[in-house]
Amino acid sequence: MLACTGPLWALDLSERDKVSGLKEALVQGAGQAVTLLSKPDGFLGNPKVRIPLPDTLEKAAPVLRSLGMGRQLDELVTTMNRAAEAAMPETRALLEAAVKQMSVSDVQAILTGGDDAVTRYFKDKTSGPLFERLLPIVSRATEKLELTKRYEALTKKAARVKLVKEEDARIDRYVTSKALDGLYRMIADEERAIRRNPAAAAGNLARKVFGAL
Repeated sequence: MLACTGPLWALDLSERDKVSGLKEALVQGAGQAVTLLSKPDGFLGNPKVRIPLPDTLEKAAPVLRSLGMGRQLDELVTTMNRAAEAAMPETRALLEAAVKQMSVSDVQAILTGGDDAVTRYFKDKTSGPLFERLLPIVSRATEKLELTKRYEALTKKAARVKLVKEEDARIDRYVTSKALDGLYRMIADEERAIRRNPAAAAGNLARKVFGAL
């Protein structure tokens, strides 16, 4: 069923074993990424995924701080990252569902598709549904801040004339997008780790499959 040459397919593994082994590794990698990001400081304390101020606010930050708004800027950064951390547990079910729905051709593409094939698969299958699921959670956290309201009052008009990117015009949409970027980046890190060290994979089948790559 999988017409492919190379050491992986020479193994005495059934097609079912290959699929099961890959799914073991995907559930492990995605689950680990979600767990790390869901912890306190999962975003805020990790420079790889920490969500910064939107570009427009970042550029204006020196002036705003000189006007005594430094505390509000810091509060916004903290709130954005805490919102992302709080939203992460909601991603687990959709990521696992994407694994369960994998076809044999998906498995072949992932096993032969390079170090980021898993990450690309998850992005393709989950980015839209995850955005919709996380947005309300992020909105509830960010809409309480006065600076959010002031920022969006300015950017609403600016976005219409392309002075601000559409995705940056609303804080909640900006944070949700950045949260997903962080999630996929951490999944990519887990994917590379499993490919480079198959012995760390969760189950025997996963170790056999990735050990042959």
